[in-house]
Amino acid sequence: MKKYQKEVDNWIKKYGKRYFNELTNLAILMEEVGELSRYMARVYGEQSFKNSEGVEDPKARIQDELADIIFVCICLANQMDIDLEKVFNENILKKTERDSKRHLDNEKL
Repeated sequence: MKKYQKEVDNWIKKYGKRYFNELTNLAILMEEVGELSRYMARVYGEQSFKNSEGVEDPKARIQDELADIIFVCICLANQMDIDLEKVFNENILKKTERDSKRHLDNEKL
């Protein structure tokens, strides 16, 4: 994760001039999540593509939206001085301790 945080920071400094402020990046994140939702609803859900959408490779679009989401999340972490590697590892540990049997014992799964 440190590698990706550094790579995004270098890209912003070279091509982006500066980070957008945190609220702008949050709005951009919501926009990207919305775009992912639209493709997911059409590929895996019950909606169909509109004639005007002309999507040749929906899976590639989903992949691109996921990458956009990761990029913006990294931007937010960088500008708030959050070590994503550290907090991700802490989050996995929390989930493991909390949910070690929860899903295994769930008859609905």
